[in-house]
Amino acid sequence: MKIYTKTGDKGDSGLYSGKRVSKSHIRLHAYGSLDELNSHLGLLRDQVAALIHYPEKEKNIITIQSWIFSLGSHLANDSPEMIMNLPKVQDDWINVLENEIDKMTSNLSPLKNFILPGGDVLVSQIHIARAVCRRAERFTAELQNSLMNDEIGLPLHGIPLLNRLSDYLFTLSRWFAMKLGSEEIHWKPMS
Repeated sequence: MKIYTKTGDKGDSGLYSGKRVSKSHIRLHAYGSLDELNSHLGLLRDQVAALIHYPEKEKNIITIQSWIFSLGSHLANDSPEMIMNLPKVQDDWINVLENEIDKMTSNLSPLKNFILPGGDVLVSQIHIARAVCRRAERFTAELQNSLMNDEIGLPLHGIPLLNRLSDYLFTLSRWFAMKLGSEEIHWKPMS
């Protein structure tokens, strides 16, 4: 099988059902943002692995990447007949993220200010993933809001999963900043 099909050369792309839609369609923005998020998570995972002291965080990121693929398969699907063939988006994934957030937060100083992204390359990469996650969440919400009553809806837990994932990533950035000894720079409005 060749990697290039030439089927998208006119600016459209195929959904799982085979239906062709414009590459500017909100559905493609939504799952394209998930693909971008997954790529940033892969870079983040590689950076965490290079530190060698945090295998549990590396494992968590791999799990999250799998969840993102599962959610993306639903965003690429417009066929009710195919739903049963797609991986489930589980509500307990949100609980896993919340538990991880709570564990990391218990080691952090209370947050009293907005934080400027940065302080370490790893911390900055986490903030980039967080920002891309927020964009994916916005596009997914826009897709959900654009669906007509007769169109297939998205997984019930998809948007909450992305919302919690961005919270997890923000907390992970603070946790790694603490572990790596990088200073958190608080935002102070300029006057």
